[in-house]
Amino acid sequence: MLPPYVNEALTDFSKPENRAAFDESLHRVKAELGKTYPLVINGEVISTKETFASVNPSRPAEAVGHFAQGTREHVDQAVASAARAFESWRKVPVGERARYLLKAAAEMRRRKHEFSAVMVLEAGKPWNEADADTSEAIDFLEYYARQAVRIADSSAQMAEFPDEQLGFYYIPLGVGVIIPPWNFPNAIPAGMVASTLVTGNTAVFKPAEQSPWIAYKVCELFWNSGLPDGVLNFLTGPGDIIGARMVEHPQTRFISFTGSREVGVKIYENAAKVQPGQKWLKRSILEMGGKDAVVVDETANLAAAAQGIVDGAFGFQGQKCSAGSRAIIVDEVYDRVAERVVELTQKLNVGAPDAGPNVNQGPVIDKDAVHKILGYIELGTQEGKLLCGGSPVETPEGGYFIQPTVFGDVPPDARIAQEEIFGPVLTLIRAKDFEQALAIANNTEYGLTGAVFTSRRDRLEQARQDYHVGNLYFNRKCTGAMVGVHPFGGFNMSGTDSKAGGPDYLLLFTQAKSVAERL
Repeated sequence: MLPPYVNEALTDFSKPENRAAFDESLHRVKAELGKTYPLVINGEVISTKETFASVNPSRPAEAVGHFAQGTREHVDQAVASAARAFESWRKVPVGERARYLLKAAAEMRRRKHEFSAVMVLEAGKPWNEADADTSEAIDFLEYYARQAVRIADSSAQMAEFPDEQLGFYYIPLGVGVIIPPWNFPNAIPAGMVASTLVTGNTAVFKPAEQSPWIAYKVCELFWNSGLPDGVLNFLTGPGDIIGARMVEHPQTRFISFTGSREVGVKIYENAAKVQPGQKWLKRSILEMGGKDAVVVDETANLAAAAQGIVDGAFGFQGQKCSAGSRAIIVDEVYDRVAERVVELTQKLNVGAPDAGPNVNQGPVIDKDAVHKILGYIELGTQEGKLLCGGSPVETPEGGYFIQPTVFGDVPPDARIAQEEIFGPVLTLIRAKDFEQALAIANNTEYGLTGAVFTSRRDRLEQARQDYHVGNLYFNRKCTGAMVGVHPFGGFNMSGTDSKAGGPDYLLLFTQAKSVAERL
């Protein structure tokens, strides 16, 4: 009997002993820098002549690891291996499958700082953001283990029928494609792998090219626990080759993807095409991004609103699909809120996250991100008023640092108010009243997260009905969804509203089978 699910506690870095423990893990992890990692197909280690480097975005000359450059042929091998393994894995009792997740969770908990330290180096995550990422990964493993057991046999939900014994079961689909992002490089891959395997499916897993090191460590938790060969196959390489072949392969049954709108739409289109020899319609489980807004009215606690705006906009350098990159403030309090937002933003400490827990803002992920974000900042100087930031931060090591940037008086239809920037850029928008603010909030093609700061009950109830996002928060920031507490997924171009960390999420990885036996 499992104890009730409880969210993993975050580390309190105000305590000296916790800071010392984390710093020790950083030193240990740095001793692993520069290793070469293979593909793993059917339990076999496969090295390739060509490799690519995963680098530290704080110090791009520092390769954290080198990874095998996979090919289409490797994808075909991995899919064939997963298909063979599926025939036996699907018959493993759900309780046994769940125990693999629980064992992985326990091991990750024991090595929590190690996993977080890897993300500090490979993804540029500040300590608190990395710690939250690892805590969420543990939560996904624990939560999905319990949910799988709960839903596997749902026969008790059936009505009684004379002279028949009735069964209703959620059974696995087949070979799953797992394509996670780099911004939550522990939590999201762990959740994707857990949900795929615990429901009886097998996996072909390709991590983001910017964060394969932490992904390999997640897979090791399962391989080292005795997971049968072929159940979890690990491929690295370019998305347009590896990922594309995984999606189109006639033997893959579903695609679990988190990433950009552009790539998600392409996956959705390609997965819908029935390939020669394909016997099913593929399922797409997509989370694709957002242009999330925080609405503040004249009755709000303005100090709390400003803090929530800054925390939601600049956590992990704004590189979250849930980031509150728009603040829509009614005119009566706009100037006061804007002034406080700028004050708080200017206090953020930018630097390499391995320097310590006092770093608030690390680097953005790579050179392409720098180019894209600075392009939007240049556009912002034409579309709004630059209130603070706006420049790259030069370092001797050439890190990818950009000042947290705030633009004021941005028109609602400006490009910086409509397009996902995925960086430390916040736009402030004036609204004449709450009605207009809510209309502006809804006026994008996305619908992932949103927040409302107000003390009026009628406005909260109006937003509950009319603010069209998958995750809506009142009088708090719009980031920080917790597994089992805030099921996460959005509307419109934010994806297929697959509520990760929610009670019905695992149904997406299954098909329902009804069985009736005449007595």
